[in-house]
Amino acid sequence: MIPNNTKFSNPLFGRILTAMVTPFKKNGAVDYELAIKLSNYLCENGSDGIVLCGTTGESPTLTWAEQHNLFIAVKGSLNSRSKVIVGTGSNCTSEAIEATQKAYEFGADGALVVVPYYNKPPQEGLYKHFSSIANAASDLPLMLYNIPGRTGCNLLPTTVNKLMNFPNILSIKAASGRIEEVTELRAACGSKLSIYSGDDSLLLPMLSVGAVGVVSVASHIVGLQLKTMIESFQKGEISIALDIHEKLQPLFKALFETTNPIPIKAALELRGWQVGSPRNPLTPLIKEKRESLLQIIQNLSL
Repeated sequence: MIPNNTKFSNPLFGRILTAMVTPFKKNGAVDYELAIKLSNYLCENGSDGIVLCGTTGESPTLTWAEQHNLFIAVKGSLNSRSKVIVGTGSNCTSEAIEATQKAYEFGADGALVVVPYYNKPPQEGLYKHFSSIANAASDLPLMLYNIPGRTGCNLLPTTVNKLMNFPNILSIKAASGRIEEVTELRAACGSKLSIYSGDDSLLLPMLSVGAVGVVSVASHIVGLQLKTMIESFQKGEISIALDIHEKLQPLFKALFETTNPIPIKAALELRGWQVGSPRNPLTPLIKEKRESLLQIIQNLSL
């Protein structure tokens, strides 16, 4: 159900959403049992919700059946304790519509809908793409996902402003790597659009200019620290928030030394979570980077 309005102080999806990895068994099959355990752990350690089948969840190499089964397993375990948002984006509009409608039918709390990749549509094409999805699943809250470094296409604030006419388009994951994106989106859309940082390293700077939270990778490891940072910022305890931000920077950097989710899967395994290697064509983290990552984690005294 879509709320009548979205309060900037109380975002619908919460403040920390973990873009969860998809665990695989040694034979390459999805490990649904471990996914349930991991999602519960995350929601007990700082996360307000889980994003399934996004970039970090290796959606390009998951079948639609695997994505459906993963959602059923995780949502069934978490029930209403935490939000479960599902990645339903595609560079094919009809495919994205079908996936988003199914997400609604199966009880998702929202859908993460990425900018179409590879085919690089113009802004009018992006408007038609997202508006078609919004119309087709009008009761499901949507989070737009702008990540031009992966899609090769940038969703402009002027286009987002036009899309705000659809009451179920409530939020955006801003992952352009530009702090200015938040300011530009707020100038175009006002505070009714909940803006989430798509980069852990930019969370605090983006909070300072109007973002409401983060779709996080690092929260797999430091969810409670991120929660403390956000709460400290909200209470005006800026020095505490800044201290956490600075201490976590080496981890943030290490988790994106190479293609996500390669480092975070390695970090989880170093913490005892046997989530398996990424599926081809991604590869496991090389030995040197794995050793460096271990040292960073140990230095944090987690």
